[in-house]
Amino acid sequence: MKEETLAFWVAALGHGELRTEALPAAAPGELRIRTLYSGVSRGTESLVFSGHVPPAEYERMRAPFQAGNFPAPVKYGYASVGRVEDKPGWGGNTVFCLYPHQQRYVVPEGAVFRVPADVPAGRAILAANLETALNGIWDSGVGPGDRVTVVGAGSVGCLAAWLAARIPGCDVELVDINPRRAMVAEALGVRFAQPDAARERADVVLHASGSSEGLALALRSAAFEATVVELSWYGDRVVTVPLGQAFHSQRLTLKSSQVGSVADSRRVRWSHARRMELALALLAAPELDVLINSECRFEDLPRVMGELSRSPGDVIMHRVKYEE
Repeated sequence: MKEETLAFWVAALGHGELRTEALPAAAPGELRIRTLYSGVSRGTESLVFSGHVPPAEYERMRAPFQAGNFPAPVKYGYASVGRVEDKPGWGGNTVFCLYPHQQRYVVPEGAVFRVPADVPAGRAILAANLETALNGIWDSGVGPGDRVTVVGAGSVGCLAAWLAARIPGCDVELVDINPRRAMVAEALGVRFAQPDAARERADVVLHASGSSEGLALALRSAAFEATVVELSWYGDRVVTVPLGQAFHSQRLTLKSSQVGSVADSRRVRWSHARRMELALALLAAPELDVLINSECRFEDLPRVMGELSRSPGDVIMHRVKYEE
């Protein structure tokens, strides 16, 4: 009798369900993983759940172990933390994999990354978003002593602000419309401001709010010849970019950043694997637990994904817990 597992699928736009799938035996060079936690990358997964991936991006947006096709039905996700089952040299190890939300799965050995001993499994779900933030910091060219503004205190924005604050001499301000993000900023060691109090003349600005208003604020916050790095992904939504006003007189640079390619400043020497290993090592910092402020059982994910898509509230990073 074949073993089975449960996986979360976007069955139709705005509707998720758990589906039973066959669990294959692990072949030589493969590992069988029992999931402990997975993370919902709320911005991107809400767009997928609601069917806002533009057709032109269907192939580029595919997750490494995605099943099905956009817009639906599709099995999507990329933040899974689990334990390797019955494999010499691996058995019992906690690992991270860019896999969708699923109880157990089989993948090649090269697709997983060992979670360092000083990183709790429940925190390791942040690895994919920290990798995105790390790439954005590299793309920005931020250096010691820079004044840095991060607009948008979602998971990627918060992680980018946290990284920038660890560069010597950097003065980092995290901007968000939600005043309750001030407590998060304090825990991360950065200053907080709401949009009407955001400073001007930042040397580097990173935008991660996913809104036209946030992008306009990011451009207004930039100093002469500063770089504004766009970390948001908008799906098929049309975004207004105010390239009038002081954009030209300030000689600003608006630069996109996307995790699919290693930043050009590192690409010759850094592989995707090396970047992920660094992201996992950086997760030893306990203050990052403040970003995981929502959790549900795997069995409840179809309902919760709908709620997160419609009305995320104060959620920064949502964690899904599986039965061990």
